[in-house]
Amino acid sequence: MQPAVARTRFGIERRLTGRWLTTYRYARRNPALLMGLAILSALFLFWAVGSLMVDSSEARPLSAPPDLRPSLEYPLGTDRVGRNIFAVIVSGTVLTLRIGLIAGAVGISIGTVLAFVAGYYGGWIDAVIRGVVDTLITVPQLLILIIIAASVRGGLNVEQMGLVIATLSWTRPARVMRAQVLTMRQRSYVEVARLSGMSGPEVIFRELMPNLMPYIVASFVLAVAGGILASVGLEALGLGPLESPTLGVTIYWNIYYSSLLHGMWWWWGPPMLIIVLLFVGLFLVTAGLDEWANPRLRKRI
Repeated sequence: MQPAVARTRFGIERRLTGRWLTTYRYARRNPALLMGLAILSALFLFWAVGSLMVDSSEARPLSAPPDLRPSLEYPLGTDRVGRNIFAVIVSGTVLTLRIGLIAGAVGISIGTVLAFVAGYYGGWIDAVIRGVVDTLITVPQLLILIIIAASVRGGLNVEQMGLVIATLSWTRPARVMRAQVLTMRQRSYVEVARLSGMSGPEVIFRELMPNLMPYIVASFVLAVAGGILASVGLEALGLGPLESPTLGVTIYWNIYYSSLLHGMWWWWGPPMLIIVLLFVGLFLVTAGLDEWANPRLRKRI
């Protein structure tokens, strides 16, 4: 082997070893992030394996005999209208997570754009955006979401449910990130970027946004959890996509048919367990990302 090639390979191996060592040390001091990722990975594995074991069409009414207790043929039994509960949970997990992802992505995107525009440019633009955010953040969001969801004719589908929840999920991220941008725009590297001839959008995308990316990612995970919570609340009231087997809609049918009074624990237990696992996993991931998003905590550790 030639000396130059050997040195190059040794340098690559050394960098890879350093990265793995850094990742290992970070994982050891951040068990919350590992536990959260493990829970979410287990839910993903449950969906992947379950989708191979059962047909999604069994989540529809009259696809199985009603009121069956758990058995080898139906691991989680069936409900009052003949739905395979295992198929409902497998389909509902990914549908509920889709609602949260849509709500979180749209909400964080709108909040981030408004925060950077208001915080960087200031003036009347900042005054207008700040006034709108301060007004909407005091409004009871659940009440507004109920009014919007109830006013949609023909009901909502999964994507529309995510968009409805996103209509107000951008206010808090916009307010918090605006405060961060106000402090960052006075930093010396921003002044140097301006003097070098960068335009406003270039300064935002090349200087400000990379420094706030850890906080944006942590806020996105938190927004996904908030979107799931809002969707479950609306669906439990009968304002969600009743034709789709989401976890919230499953809880609604449990309430409608009084499954708790009839002792049908195999109907109401699994969706509640999946919802709890989703929230715990997302919460632990958010808590684990605090070290990455919070420079003071990262420096102290």
